[in-house]
Amino acid sequence: MNPNILLLGVDGGGTRCRARLCAFSGEILGEAVVGPANLRLGLAQSFSTVFEVAAQCLDLAALSRGSLARIVACVALAGASEPTLLAAAQRQKHPFRKVIITTDAHAACIGAHGERDGGVIIAGTGTIGWAVLNGQTHRVGGWGLPISDEGSGAWLGGEALRRTLWAWDGRIAWTPLLRMLFADFENDAHAIVRWTATASPRDFGSLTPCIVDHAARGDTTAIEMMNLAAAHIDALASRLVAAGTSRLALVGGLAPSLQPWLAEETTSHLVESAGDALAGALWLARSAAKSLARVA
Repeated sequence: MNPNILLLGVDGGGTRCRARLCAFSGEILGEAVVGPANLRLGLAQSFSTVFEVAAQCLDLAALSRGSLARIVACVALAGASEPTLLAAAQRQKHPFRKVIITTDAHAACIGAHGERDGGVIIAGTGTIGWAVLNGQTHRVGGWGLPISDEGSGAWLGGEALRRTLWAWDGRIAWTPLLRMLFADFENDAHAIVRWTATASPRDFGSLTPCIVDHAARGDTTAIEMMNLAAAHIDALASRLVAAGTSRLALVGGLAPSLQPWLAEETTSHLVESAGDALAGALWLARSAAKSLARVA
């Protein structure tokens, strides 16, 4: 194996993009976090973020930009499960020696279980269920807002604002959560509508911490939404279990907050993740580097 090869794992989601640069030995040389890299935000923006986070890793490792040509990278991006977006990403010019493009869900699954069969449910800005069983992948949900990603942080934010407008209409009772959200928009229903017209999934997801906090305080609307979100996660888990998945890892920024609300049938299949999506991306990058060595 060429000792000059560097490995880069990238996990690009709807809220942030993380990267880890390693020597082939496994020594961590640099880690960085920047903004969102979901392919649905646009190919140019997504890869600009990827190149930015890679450059930051090189800076932390005190390596020049010329070292990009030494890198075998696995870039795991939200949105890469869509064939047209994946194909476009694979055609994107890059400065790396070799790059593997995959989904953040696939990298998370590899990180969680390594070479073993298993599944993951990502609960973050978006949601998706993903499993690898006997070499075959199984995907449930994760089609993106506004049509999918139920139970996610972005979905929760949208549902909270929906209920705020319901309260303004007089269709449901005001609760402390709804009054707080309404006050954030200067008690103007039209301001909510204007904001949602251009808000990103990340923007909607930014409302999630206050929903989680109010649920813990007993706010009835927040509790209702957490139960609804958990039911959607339960449904993803049920489909993966029906496909033959016995081991499920629940990952993502919203996962710790959602887990107490899940059904026992779901929690009975949950296991600790062996590693995160970055670990999975680096595992895939290492495999690609070994393939290069065999060809050479």
